[in-house]
Amino acid sequence: MAERLVRFRVVALGCLMLAGVALAGERPELPKARAGAEFETRCGWFENPTPANASLLDRDGEWVVGMQGGHQAEGDWPHFGPKQWVETNGHYGYGCACLRLRADPESGRVLEIESSRARPLSACRRDRALKRWGSR
Repeated sequence: MAERLVRFRVVALGCLMLAGVALAGERPELPKARAGAEFETRCGWFENPTPANASLLDRDGEWVVGMQGGHQAEGDWPHFGPKQWVETNGHYGYGCACLRLRADPESGRVLEIESSRARPLSACRRDRALKRWGSR
């Protein structure tokens, strides 16, 4: 009985080693958009409707900055003064901002924020490219 157990262990170990050698050549790569994404400046409506949920709505679409319990971009969100922020849910709401960021265009996620600055609400209200997001 002990001899069978030893033989089984040797065969099982051999199979595991062969599987490891076979898989060693396959190495997963990061998607190109993530690996080589460059920093760029994007300006538009910065929305923070509820805790840990935030996005930037610009001329190209919606960029997810953070999702509660999920993705969170690295870096600091913009700081808004009282006249630069519209409260819609307690102290949550939206403002106009520019972010220097790296994003993954495939997923629409912001990966990292290098810097950010709040802008007057009027800057986004006057931008015709942002009209698709409705009047704010």
